[in-house]
Amino acid sequence: MDIFMKSKVLHFQLTCPLCALSLSHLLGVCSCFTNYPFPWDRMRLPKTVYPLHYDLTIHPNLTTLDFTGVARILLDVHEDTSMVVLHAKQMQVSNVLLLAPEGVRPLRVLEYPPFHQLALLSDSVLTKGRRYEVQLEFAANLSDSFHGFYKSSYRTKNGEVRVLASTQFEATFARGAFPCFDEPAFKANFTIRIIREPRHISISNMPKLKTVELPGDLLEDHFDTTVKMSTYLVAYIVSDFLSVSKTTQHGVKISVYAVPEKIDQTAFALDAAVKLLDFYDDYFDIPYPLPKQDLAAIPDFQSGAMENWGLTTYRETGLLFDPNKSSASDKLGLVKVIAHELAHQWFGNLVTMEWWNDLWLNEGFAKFMEYISLDITYPELQVDDFFLGKCFEAMEVDSLSSSHPVSTHVENPTQIQEMFDDVSYDKGACILNMLRDFLTPEAFEIGIIRYLKRYSYQNTVNSHLWESLTNICNSDDLDEGRIKHKEFCSKQSIQSGASKWFSGDELDVRAIMDTWTLQEGFPLVTVEVRGREVRLSQERYLKTDDPSLTEGFLWQIPLTYMTSCVDVLYLPEKVDWVKFNVDMSGYYMVHYAGEGWNSIIKLLQHNHTALTSNDRASLIQNVFQLVSVGKVRLDTALELSLYLSRETEIMAVTQGFGELVPLYKLMEKRDMAALENQMKGYIVDLFRGLIDRQEWTDSGSVSERVLRSYLLLFGCVRNYPPCVTKATQLFNKWRESDGNMSLPVDVTMAVFVIGARTPEGWDFLFEKYRSSLQMSVKSRLKSAMAVTPLQDKLKWMMEQSLHGEVMKTQDLPDVIVSVSRNPRGYKLAWDFFRANWHTLIKKFDLGSHTISYMVTGVTSQYSTREMLIEVRSFFGSLTEETGSEMRCIRQAYETIEDNIRWMDTNLPLLQGWLDKRSRRDVHEDL
Repeated sequence: MDIFMKSKVLHFQLTCPLCALSLSHLLGVCSCFTNYPFPWDRMRLPKTVYPLHYDLTIHPNLTTLDFTGVARILLDVHEDTSMVVLHAKQMQVSNVLLLAPEGVRPLRVLEYPPFHQLALLSDSVLTKGRRYEVQLEFAANLSDSFHGFYKSSYRTKNGEVRVLASTQFEATFARGAFPCFDEPAFKANFTIRIIREPRHISISNMPKLKTVELPGDLLEDHFDTTVKMSTYLVAYIVSDFLSVSKTTQHGVKISVYAVPEKIDQTAFALDAAVKLLDFYDDYFDIPYPLPKQDLAAIPDFQSGAMENWGLTTYRETGLLFDPNKSSASDKLGLVKVIAHELAHQWFGNLVTMEWWNDLWLNEGFAKFMEYISLDITYPELQVDDFFLGKCFEAMEVDSLSSSHPVSTHVENPTQIQEMFDDVSYDKGACILNMLRDFLTPEAFEIGIIRYLKRYSYQNTVNSHLWESLTNICNSDDLDEGRIKHKEFCSKQSIQSGASKWFSGDELDVRAIMDTWTLQEGFPLVTVEVRGREVRLSQERYLKTDDPSLTEGFLWQIPLTYMTSCVDVLYLPEKVDWVKFNVDMSGYYMVHYAGEGWNSIIKLLQHNHTALTSNDRASLIQNVFQLVSVGKVRLDTALELSLYLSRETEIMAVTQGFGELVPLYKLMEKRDMAALENQMKGYIVDLFRGLIDRQEWTDSGSVSERVLRSYLLLFGCVRNYPPCVTKATQLFNKWRESDGNMSLPVDVTMAVFVIGARTPEGWDFLFEKYRSSLQMSVKSRLKSAMAVTPLQDKLKWMMEQSLHGEVMKTQDLPDVIVSVSRNPRGYKLAWDFFRANWHTLIKKFDLGSHTISYMVTGVTSQYSTREMLIEVRSFFGSLTEETGSEMRCIRQAYETIEDNIRWMDTNLPLLQGWLDKRSRRDVHEDL
C-alpha cells in the first residue's frame, strides 16, 4: 500500500528563487508565492524523470563542521511533466535553476520533510524524450551520527584530536549529503569535485584527475567520472590519512588508507584485497570495471564495512592487522569482511536490486561469496568450519512469527533499514548454498555468471536470478571463453538419469526458490522409519503456542522434491540409523520420530566420527531446538549432549556450547543459584577433558586456535581452577612487565577476563586500552572489561562509550549488550538502555541493525513474566516516530515469551536429569 498524504493537509516548506529565502525559514516571511500544495503524495519517487549524470561539488569545513555544495543533474524526461521530485534531507537548498536549451530560469521549490522530498516546479512543460539540467546549491551540517556525510575524529598518541569527514549513504542517506534521486533504480554517472584545505587529502569512488588551486588557500580535487551506479554507492572522504598501494594481476591499483599512526597495520589487508579482487575477476569472468579500489579504515563507523564502488570503507577493527597482536579469529574476520565488500563490487554494485525488498540479492550473495572465495584463496583459514553457524543464527530469528520473507515489501526508511538483518544476510547465504549444492557448484557458477553478464549496470528482481540459473547449458548464453563451462555442459548432455534436468525444462528453479524467498520461516521435516519404509512430512518450525501460525506453509525441499505434505521413500535394506540433510546443506531441521533419536544417540555414543562434524553440529542444534517446540523431551537432548565429552571439532563443540550455555544464562536472571550452578558444573565436566588438553600457546590451525580461545575463556569465566590458576599467573606477569610481556594472542581474552575481576586489574586493563594503537587488542580489552563483576566499572563503561571521548560511541552497542549478559550487569544495562533510548535512536538510526542488535541483545535472556511486563511497558510507551513499530520489538516480546514457556515446561525435567546424572556419577565412582 502506498503511503500518501492529501494535499489539503500538507505543511510544506519552500525556497524562493526570487528573494533567495530558503527552506524552513520561509513560511510567514516570503510573499513571492504561497499556498502551493506539495504535488506528489507517495514515498517512492515518480518515474517521469530519470537522472543521467551528476556534476557534484562538495566543500566541507572541518573547523565549523558544515559543508556547502552545488549539484548539477542531467535529466532524461520519460513523460511530459512540469515537476521534478527528488530527495533532500535536513539541508538548505537555494538558487535552483533549470538549464534548458531555451535558456536558464529559476524553478519554484517545495519541500516535504516527512518523505525527505523536494519538488522543483517549472512554469513550462518538460517534454518527453528531451534532456534538461537542473542546478541546486545546498548547505548542511556534517552529521553527528554515523550516516550521511558525517564527522569522525581520532586522538593521536600525543592526545591531539583530529577531525575528518566521511560518507555512509546506504540505505537512504545520500539525500542528507546532496540533492539526489535516492533510490537504487535511479542509476547515473557521477563527476565529483572536493574542495579542501592543503593539510587534508580527499578520495572518492574514482581516481583523482587533477587538483586546482582556489582563492583562500583552498584546493579543489577533480575526480574521474564514475560508471553508472546507484546513489547509495557514492563515497568521499576528507582526512589526513596515509596510504599504501599495490597493483593486482589484472592491473587494478589497490590502496589501503588509515590514520598515520596506524598505517603500519595495513599490509595484511592490502595483500588480502589484491588476492581477492584477482579471484573475483577470474571467478565471475567479468573484469573489475574501475581502475582502482581503495579500502579506508574509518575511526568512527557504525556497521562492519560498506561496499562503495571503488572506495570501500571499514571499521578500523575490520581492516587493521598486527601479526604480533592480532588473533587467528581477527585474521579470519578481516579477510571475511574484505571478501564480502569486494564481492559486492559485482553483486550489488554492477548488478543492483531494483528495490530494497530484494536486498538479499546484494547481501545474501556477498555473505555467501565470503566462504566460496576464502575456501579457494585462503584454504588454511578453514572457513567451512564456520559457515553452518550462520545458518543457525538465521534460524534463531526465522523461528519467530515476527520473522519476514527473504524478499519483503518495504516502503519507508525505517522498514528499509530493518532489512539489514540475519534473514537478508545469513538466510540468504544459506539458501544460496543449498541451491548450489543441489544444482552442483559448476552449474551454479555458470548461472550466476550469466546473471551478472545479462544484468550488468542494471537493476534486478528475484526472478531474474532464478531465470539465469535455469537451463544453464543453453548454448545461446554460454560464453565461448568459458572452456570449463562448455566442458561441463558437454558432460551433462551425455549423462543420463540424475543430470537430465540440465538440458530440459523439468527443473523449475523459480518454483523451488520462491518457496524459500517469498514466505518466512523454514520447514521441519519429520522422518519416521518403519523397516525399509521412510515416511516424510513437513511443517513450519515455529516457536509459538499458537498452532494456527504454522498452517499453510509448504516448501519444495532439496530432499525428495516434495509436492505434498507426505512422501514415502524406500531404503534398499533395513538400517540401524538414518541421517537426513547431509552436512545440513539444506536450510531446514529434521525430527527423527519413533526410535529415530535414540538410534542417533547410540551412534554418537559409540562411533560419533561415522558422521561429519557438520552433521554432528546439526544434530545438536536440531534436537535442542525441537525441545523448544515440544517435539523432543529435554532429557533426550541432554542424553545426546553426553557424547560431547569426546568431541574435538570446532563446529560441533561450539554448537554444544551454543545450546547448553543459554540454559544457565536464563537462570542467571532469576534467583535459582543451586540449579544454575548444577548446570554450569555439567557443562564444565562435559568439556573438561578438551579444556585440559589445550596448550596456552598460539600453535595449531586456525580452527584449533579459535577453539582454544573459546575453551580457555569459558574455563576462566566458569572458574575452572586449572584455567583460573594459569590465567592469574600470566596476568600478574604481564602486569608486572607493564604490559610489555608478549602473551600468546589466543589466550589473551582468558587472561584479561581474570585480570578484570579486581579494581586494580580492571584499571590496568583500561590504561592499556586507552594507550593501545592495536585495534584488535583494544577490542579484546573492551570485551574483557565488560565481563567484570564490578558494577561501578560496568556503569562507567556504558557512560564513557556514550560520551565517545575515551571509548568510541561506535562500540556502545557492544558494551551495552555485553553488560546485559553479565549476571552482575543486566539490570544496569536495561536501565541505561531505557534512559538513553532517544539518544541511541538518533545516533544509530531507527530500524538499523545496530538498534535491533541492542533491543534483542539486552532482552533475549529474560524469562520472567515480571520482566516481560516491564519490557512491554517501556516499548509500549514509545510512539511510531520513536520506534514502536520496529520488528525487533516484536521479536523481543516473542523471545521472552518463548523463554518463559521453556522454563515453565523444562525446569523440572532439567533438575531431575541433572540429579539423576549426579547419582549415576557417584555410583560409577564407587
